[in-house]
Amino acid sequence: DRLLSVTIPNSVTSIGGRAFFNCNNLSSVTIPNSVTSIGVQTFTYCRALLSVTIPNSVTSIGNYAFEQCNALVSVTIPNRVTSIGTQVFDNCNALQSVTIPDSVTSIGENAFRYCYALQSVSIPDSVTSIGRSAFYRCEGLVSVTIGNGVTSIEESTFGHCINLPSVTIGDSVTSIGYSAFHGCFALQSATIGDSVTSIGYDAFRSCYVLQSVTIGDSVTHIDDGAFEWCYALQSVYIPSNIITIGSAAFVSSVTLTFSSAL
Repeated sequence: DRLLSVTIPNSVTSIGGRAFFNCNNLSSVTIPNSVTSIGVQTFTYCRALLSVTIPNSVTSIGNYAFEQCNALVSVTIPNRVTSIGTQVFDNCNALQSVTIPDSVTSIGENAFRYCYALQSVSIPDSVTSIGRSAFYRCEGLVSVTIGNGVTSIEESTFGHCINLPSVTIGDSVTSIGYSAFHGCFALQSATIGDSVTSIGYDAFRSCYVLQSVTIGDSVTHIDDGAFEWCYALQSVYIPSNIITIGSAAFVSSVTLTFSSAL
């Protein structure tokens, strides 16, 4: 608990798991260009750590590496890192900005969960998978760009991002999972790409001000509660390929009308 700052010498090539675990007062760390890997839980519970520069030499960052770094404000991920693992920045609730490079192909589950101060995120086209709850309760998030490489939006990925006003889901996405945007109270519009075939349970449930939603022609299944309690939703186009619409999928406003190519 007495460790306030640390400078890692150039002789170090890797920082092992839990190396600085629970160093509550550590506010400054300098990582040299010799380091290529940061281990599992390396800086977990370093609650005073304000910022960290991860050098471009780093190719891997272990799961939970910066979990519960509550004072961390910004982070740039090097352009040699290929994956952001499980809960790497979970509960970094002061984190305002993050830069994800084109080298990253996957974002793990809970990776940025409870990053309340995160305002915007741009997911590059190189990313093909985003784990469940990856951005769950990023309550300050007002802008999100989902790259054209993402193939599915998993369970609760953007659930309770309460200030997110709009979202465009590109043509590479084929499925929207359970509660993917559940509780996005400020969401006014959503565009669902033409490759999406299924919209999961409660996917947009309780998006109270959702006024406009465009459902692509490839959608065949809209599951239970998908748009339940979307009070402001007034009209929905049902694509011609639809096979099933689940129970309470559109329980919302009495003014809701449907149109269809059927």
